[in-house]
Amino acid sequence: MVRLAQHKTRLKMIRPTVEQILATGQMSRQDHIHLTSAILSDPQMTDEERRLINRAFDYLQIGRLQLVDD
Repeated sequence: MVRLAQHKTRLKMIRPTVEQILATGQMSRQDHIHLTSAILSDPQMTDEERRLINRAFDYLQIGRLQLVDD
């Protein structure tokens, strides 16, 4: 039950961040650090959370997103 609550909390933080990044076409360095830290430090992260973060990183890598200073 606690794990499910933690998943929902993380997803509530990750999903809006990624949606905003994709909508604006820009990722701030702070967003990049936040998402990188989340994906590397949480072994309990779900596939859905990883897919969201990886989509943003993939878009950055292929040039569909710009990395901008805050």
